[in-house]
Amino acid sequence: MPDTLTSSQSCHTLADWLYYIEQSHPIDKIELGLGRVSEVAGRADLAQLPGKVILIAGTNGKGSTARTLEQLLLAQGYRVGVYSSPHLLRFNERLRINAQDVDDDLWVEALSKVEVLRKNIGLTYFEFTTLAAFAILKGQPVDFCLIEVGLGGRLDATNIVSPDISVITTIDLDHQDWLGNDLDSIGFEKAGVFRQDQSVVIGDLQPPQSVLARAAALNCAALRVNQDYFFQQATDSWNWQCGSANYQQLPLPGLPVQNVATSLAVLSQLSLLPEQAELARVLTTLSLSGRMQFLQHQPAIMIDVAHNPQSTRYLADRLAELKPAYNRVIALVGMLKDKDIAQALAPLTSVIDQWHLSSLPGPRGAAASQLAQVLAQTDCQQHPDVASAFNDVRNLLQQDDLLVIFGSFVTVSAVLASYHQEAT
Repeated sequence: MPDTLTSSQSCHTLADWLYYIEQSHPIDKIELGLGRVSEVAGRADLAQLPGKVILIAGTNGKGSTARTLEQLLLAQGYRVGVYSSPHLLRFNERLRINAQDVDDDLWVEALSKVEVLRKNIGLTYFEFTTLAAFAILKGQPVDFCLIEVGLGGRLDATNIVSPDISVITTIDLDHQDWLGNDLDSIGFEKAGVFRQDQSVVIGDLQPPQSVLARAAALNCAALRVNQDYFFQQATDSWNWQCGSANYQQLPLPGLPVQNVATSLAVLSQLSLLPEQAELARVLTTLSLSGRMQFLQHQPAIMIDVAHNPQSTRYLADRLAELKPAYNRVIALVGMLKDKDIAQALAPLTSVIDQWHLSSLPGPRGAAASQLAQVLAQTDCQQHPDVASAFNDVRNLLQQDDLLVIFGSFVTVSAVLASYHQEAT
């Protein structure tokens, strides 16, 4: 690939296109707003997606909710498209049609189309690629489009669609530079995915007042956890109930039960709840790359994209359950400096026996020394980058250790790339 791609005429492969787009507008440069993306989309009606559209917002749990809905809809014979971000290994992961990543050719065709449509309008990386994903979806005979919001909701590029159901999974402090410094402000941004008189599902256990107020102001038909639908988790099973629908003794999935419960609430709004036997079958195989994912078991290596206080609290709870089975729990963590590093690491200090801290690249990457300052009283080792950290830590592992890698999609992606490179 050349050092520069100054013209889209030079783009022939998906890698070319992504390089060209990022040169025009770096991937880590965020500019919220619907003006640019709406104008370009309007030139080809890209915001009008086929089938029923489910728009999923939230701080954590969007991917798990989308994956659960996808699998349960596919199991009932429906055709499903899923748009999500970011990806872990390949850009193609951002769009799945019937559980298969869309191939390079379709992406190249769609990106070329958006380039023509935009004319002289500058688009961010996320806006450009989101419009390309919508262009692909418009050409697919899908029954459902599951669209994950990128950041916030109200001003996110995905919010140009007209959802049949909008979902808020959870709300926590994250992306505060863009969404606000308190839960009520962040909730207001996420509730921007609600539409007048439409169905909404609220999966947050304690939603901010701004979310409830927005649903009421728009006369939304709201389904709220612990008020309209309920779930109870036991040691080895869980139950779910909504109206007359009642599932008992369900197998625990490989994803957070709260998010699966939210997905079932969405299906109840669509009158598409599965039979219990079918639901149980899907739950036994339910998983999502990068979420409590074991790469190997002896010694154990697990990756998780937890990167904010809410997600690390969940990770800490799961590690506390796993800890008795291992001699040591070792952490490899790299984070972005715009995250609440102190609050994100705090829940894990009681379950981690040894810390390895990695610097992350780019203007948003935190240095290992910044993480070390937060863990001042903890025995920890600093590393210049994730690849060398992973290599060093693996050489220290004993057979009965558990290594958990978390802190950012960037961290997990780097480890996955290194791990798979060794395997090939």
